[in-house]
Amino acid sequence: MTISVEMGVASGGRPAALDLEELLATRLLVQGNSGSGKSHLLRRLLEQSAPHVQQVVIDPEGDFVTLADAHGHVVVEGDHGEADLQRIAARVRAHRVSVVLTLESLDVEAQMRAAAAFLGGLFEAERDHWYPVLVVVDEAQLFAPAAAGEVSDEARKASLGAMTNLMCRGRKRGLAGIIATQRLAKLAKNVAAEASNFLMGRTFLDIDMARAADLLGLERRQAESFRDLERGHFIALGPALSKRPLPIAIGPVSTSARSSSPKLVPLPSPAAGDDLRELILTPAENEPVWTPAPRPAPTPRATPTDLLQQLAQYRPPEPVEVAPSMTDAERDAALSDILREIAADPDGAHHPIAVLYQDFLVRCRMRRLPGEPLDLGRFRRRLAIARAGVDGEAADGDEAEAVTAACASLPEEVQGLFLLLARAARAGAPCPSDDALARAIGSRSPGRARRLLAYVESRGAAVCRTDFRGNRVVALPGLGCETAPGNPKGAAEEPAGLFAAE
Repeated sequence: MTISVEMGVASGGRPAALDLEELLATRLLVQGNSGSGKSHLLRRLLEQSAPHVQQVVIDPEGDFVTLADAHGHVVVEGDHGEADLQRIAARVRAHRVSVVLTLESLDVEAQMRAAAAFLGGLFEAERDHWYPVLVVVDEAQLFAPAAAGEVSDEARKASLGAMTNLMCRGRKRGLAGIIATQRLAKLAKNVAAEASNFLMGRTFLDIDMARAADLLGLERRQAESFRDLERGHFIALGPALSKRPLPIAIGPVSTSARSSSPKLVPLPSPAAGDDLRELILTPAENEPVWTPAPRPAPTPRATPTDLLQQLAQYRPPEPVEVAPSMTDAERDAALSDILREIAADPDGAHHPIAVLYQDFLVRCRMRRLPGEPLDLGRFRRRLAIARAGVDGEAADGDEAEAVTAACASLPEEVQGLFLLLARAARAGAPCPSDDALARAIGSRSPGRARRLLAYVESRGAAVCRTDFRGNRVVALPGLGCETAPGNPKGAAEEPAGLFAAE
């Protein structure tokens, strides 16, 4: 069943209907100069659709809080913390409550941060709570500016990102963005371009008229008609409104904004005997005393004499105290910690050994390790040991010396693989999988690990066999031990134990 709401009267006197279900899928952009009736249009849409769909209004001026009494909207003040606003937005989606987020008490930058946090909470809600919501953003050029302004880049990027998510990616999450702006030229193009429905009101600047005409598919000479639109009259186009540009007059509303257009009011007549000069120059009885903020004293400009005196008085800073020297055991333990950190990094397998060596040198400087750092060859060998899970303490003793001697004749590229096999064989653990062997050589390719294992076998350092269940067993003749059967396609698990005695 199609649900339509009546927005007003179209040309010819027929009702101007808006397909609400189509609007949820295609979004809406409203444009018009100040005083053209944008807020009146949004209020009409919100009042007509309130019984059918949940609504969220981002209200920078506090004009829509009057919807609370007539339609049950909950007014949320924007002075909550950003984390609180995100949690409130998540609860709004979970409980399907229509709300008005009023930001009138905040400055522009705080408004942008609050709106970004609230929209982010709506966007990041759990999938079970992706019910359809009309998200109305008034004065959208404040939250999605086309150019940087006086606010910080952090606030602008956060607000612009939230608005882009709303208009570009919100549909799948049930969020239908409805944005209203005074000037299209001030609104970010990637936000405006995602709307498929348009309501264009009165505008005067050539650049805004040209962009409005382009969006509606009008010729440039027809763009002049936007100057002649009356207050509350708009040109509609879009799948939820009309397939051709259609002039409509927005209908009446039942609620009103707290602020309205200024009306001419007769000036008060002074009472007999009142001295108007005394009325404005003499303070009243309970009038608060206003004290202007003190102005900072101007900084005097430095003269050449002052600069010369400062240079003469300059003293170099005291030398930084050198860190106490480490013992050889402490330094070796620190090196082992750094190598284990590099080996544990999941992204390390993507980088060549030269890049990892530069990372190692930086980490050594950060920890202020004394002495000469490891050269590239020693670093490669120590990294292979770390990738095999053989740390300093586990590598002590005769067994560790036998393992090191057995792999000394192998190229450095395969020593990490041999050490991992030796670790599993000495512990009687299952043979490491292809993924575990690949990780030991700094790779994510199981095929490369199998090729290197075949190379080690061709050198006589290992003998591989497969049992009747398809599990792999690797024997190491030089050490007189072999691994337990292990699935070569299993997960990359660490073998239990380190060079433990049989």
